Amino acid sequence: MYPNMQTKTLLVNGREILTDSEGYIVNLDEWSEDFVRAQAAAEGLELTEEHWEVVRFLRDYYAEHGVQCEVRKMIRHFRQVWGPERGSSRYLHRIFPRGGPQKQGNRLAGLLRTKGEH
Repeated sequence: MYPNMQTKTLLVNGREILTDSEGYIVNLDEWSEDFVRAQAAAEGLELTEEHWEVVRFLRDYYAEHGVQCEVRKMIRHFRQVWGPERGSSRYLHRIFPRGGPQKQGNRLAGLLRTKGEH
């Protein structure tokens, strides 16, 4: 456990999952798609297939590279997959209104805060 970290719990299928004060999962091994659903509901986000594509992309990128994906690389990937209008920073921030794909996307993907976040 991290000293002085404020935590809260998120109920996922009747089980309490520990998160930090902003909803980032504390134990990455406890992540599941049900965590995504519960955290999205707690944040007032209605998940679409696009949200799931971003979450899976972020998890796959992290698994392959050992670091979180930079926004530029995320935009480049989704511009190729979705086209220039939907694969834009503006669109990604619209579908992830609480911090954009870098914050809200990583939170849902069960990844840690990115450097520089407080």
